[in-house]
Amino acid sequence: MSDRFEKPKTPKTRSYPAVVSGSKLSAGKDQKWEILLAGDFNDQHTELLKAVMDVPRNSQGIIYLDSNGGSVYTAIALCMMIRIRKLRATAIVLGECSSAALLPFAACEERFVTPLSTHLFHPMKWESEENVRLEEAAEWTRHFKEVEQNFEQLLARLLNLDLEKLTAWSSPGCFVSGQELVDAGVAKMLDPFA
Repeated sequence: MSDRFEKPKTPKTRSYPAVVSGSKLSAGKDQKWEILLAGDFNDQHTELLKAVMDVPRNSQGIIYLDSNGGSVYTAIALCMMIRIRKLRATAIVLGECSSAALLPFAACEERFVTPLSTHLFHPMKWESEENVRLEEAAEWTRHFKEVEQNFEQLLARLLNLDLEKLTAWSSPGCFVSGQELVDAGVAKMLDPFA
């Protein structure tokens, strides 16, 4: 059988092995799984959602993040799955958690960043490679504005962050350090080198 007909590989989960040295992160017997959400959300919609779907409902685990974002719809779906499936998730930002990736980060009960983690907040961007008629473009504009407002309000609510503070970070766009997120009460610091 040809390689192009092989079933695509999906991300695997595994049990969490140990406590991360130098942190307050615990890995007790309730710590059941780990998921990695990495890369561009545009290219991996199905794989990312399947990774979250494959863990048991109402379970506890860690979601590692290293993503520059991508599709806001994938981010919304990941956030909804984490909350609807009542996952007691702890987010750990490995390198970057930017743009749309901030929403699944915010959906987690506990959030950890590192001294070197990067978080880009910015207004949503729309791009299309398709030829669209004027009427379709007008409808996309209306819809996009609504999605952007809902996204920002949900992000502020989940992060327990004042909407004005979030807007200050988002417009025109701002790289926010791990320490700044800690100072804002959004996350805790995890220093693997301490």
